[in-house]
Amino acid sequence: MCSSDLGMGIGKPLKSIVHPLRPDIPIYLGAEGPKNVALAAELCAGWLPLFYNPYDESVYTESLKDAPPGFEIAQMVVVNITDDLEAALHGVKSFIALYVGGMGAKGGAGRNFHKDLFVRMGYEEEADKIQDLYMSGRKDEAAQVVPDELADSIALLGPRDRVKDRLQAWRESRVTTMLVASPNVDNLRQVAEIL
Repeated sequence: MCSSDLGMGIGKPLKSIVHPLRPDIPIYLGAEGPKNVALAAELCAGWLPLFYNPYDESVYTESLKDAPPGFEIAQMVVVNITDDLEAALHGVKSFIALYVGGMGAKGGAGRNFHKDLFVRMGYEEEADKIQDLYMSGRKDEAAQVVPDELADSIALLGPRDRVKDRLQAWRESRVTTMLVASPNVDNLRQVAEIL
């Protein structure tokens, strides 16, 4: 029904005959900056970080200090079960380089919130270099600047036993849900078996 019909008094407003399965729908906020993460903890049922290091969660400690019991953290985790750890690391490093170097603005009034996060994580020198290289079109070189330990900490990479061992850090972290990103169906099946 058209709103003009209502205004003319010739119709009735539509009423939904479909009702939700639950009384409330949880809202998750995707955020990286400290104030926005704190806002997620204050107002939302959960938070969707882009990058999360289960080995060092200190970058988010202050922002999450007032998170209520049951607050959810749903983190996308790249899982690549492979014997070629170097190639798996390169994929994650390229992803990080894109966000640190290729997203947002450089200096001035512009901001790159992804780069700011890596600076807070303790990688300021590397983040500056990644951004310089990426913005000058040297994307592969930018990816090589990303420290292996950083790429390795935010993903689950390598042979099956290594992935299984490193999964323990995620189990012990504040992350409540892993959103698995995997390069192929076989990887996904193996992740399901491990879990």
